[in-house]
Amino acid sequence: MNEVVDIDNLNIIVSVDQLFWINICLGFLMFGVALDIKLEDFKALFKTPRPILTGLASQLLLLPFLTFLLVLVIKPHPGIALGMMLVAACPGGNISNFLVHLAKGNVALSVTLTSITTVTAFIITPLNLVFWGNQYEPTNEILKQFQLDPGQLIWILVQLVLIPLIVGLFFAYYLPGLTRKIKKTVKVLSMLIFFGIIVGALISNADNLLIYVKLVFLLVLVHNGIAFAAGWFFSKAVRLDRKDSISICIETGIQNSGLGLIIIYNFYDGMGSMVLVTAWWAIWHLIAGFVLVGIINYRSSVVMRRSKFKTLDQKDI
Repeated sequence: MNEVVDIDNLNIIVSVDQLFWINICLGFLMFGVALDIKLEDFKALFKTPRPILTGLASQLLLLPFLTFLLVLVIKPHPGIALGMMLVAACPGGNISNFLVHLAKGNVALSVTLTSITTVTAFIITPLNLVFWGNQYEPTNEILKQFQLDPGQLIWILVQLVLIPLIVGLFFAYYLPGLTRKIKKTVKVLSMLIFFGIIVGALISNADNLLIYVKLVFLLVLVHNGIAFAAGWFFSKAVRLDRKDSISICIETGIQNSGLGLIIIYNFYDGMGSMVLVTAWWAIWHLIAGFVLVGIINYRSSVVMRRSKFKTLDQKDI
């Protein structure tokens, strides 16, 4: 039991220099996301609102709500609970678009959802975190302890998210030729550098992480599974087609946990329990995402084969 209590003080060290470069890389990542954003993505909201509104509701409303219910049921350590709420409050992760492409989902819908949740993250993420954190007494105590100022958090996210996005949108709209040349390199390079710094920080703390990750391994697995399932079944409940459902499923399950780590180190003094959940989510959702794509593609191939054989049987008749 003492082991659980001590994880708040788990010393996962990220130096001032590392934090600075993590912040820079996050801004660079957001700039790379913006290079793929088109004004048409937002106009689509008004042309075909149902899939987009369903995706936004799944990610911004349903996932935080289900996370809150999960916390109420399992009653984890308060820092772990707040880490779960933070992950659920983050926008979609950048790799979601790639996974949707591999799963043959609606890539345009995926890009639109990632764009909207990322652009609005500077205000939606802190509001979601503060709202749900205040509904649960143990996490409410943490919020009081650190005296989180939503205005300050919004200002940090404006600098790290909104401004890079505006710059990226400027490039995409006014410098389309240059944007086409650099966007692939920018996205790959920024992700490699960002994950390199994060992995480096985690490796330097490998001894502690190997001891404590068992405390959140199954929890993150269940939480992430609920996120994927929520996106899929919610889409089906409103009668969206298979491609749209695949996109919303993946968008809901892939969260920008890198942004979560930035928030933890800037506002929660790198609280070990929160870092543990968020860092493991950053690793696990990639593993789960690729496994899910494999399952989707396998099931699609089975359905296609059955359909083909059925057609051949009908011809024989």
